[in-house]
Amino acid sequence: MNDIEACLAGIAKLNERILAQSEAERRKHIRDRSVSVAVPDLSAVFDMRLTVDGLVGITHRPADTPAPRAQVRITVSSGDLVELAEDRLDAAGALLTRRLRVDASVGDLMRMRRML
Repeated sequence: MNDIEACLAGIAKLNERILAQSEAERRKHIRDRSVSVAVPDLSAVFDMRLTVDGLVGITHRPADTPAPRAQVRITVSSGDLVELAEDRLDAAGALLTRRLRVDASVGDLMRMRRML
């Protein structure tokens, strides 16, 4: 189990991966979306926006604190979040083995797959 800071560092690494794409690619695949990442083993949720400028407005809150429903909702353990960020865990494999759960529209899923 990792802590909040390790998860924030992992989210920052994912953001770097997004920003490594050309601006033209980001504009092609990214639509402005609210995103929440629930980390059950920490009882925490990370809220942010996905924009062509990357992940912005990243905050965290206790899981039992209510918030508006995000357009893209991700559930993952803290360890798996860090492994995904460090590219040690394949997102498709994590989805198939239910280590990663994503609740989003089909279009959002396809766009996210292209960016990560």
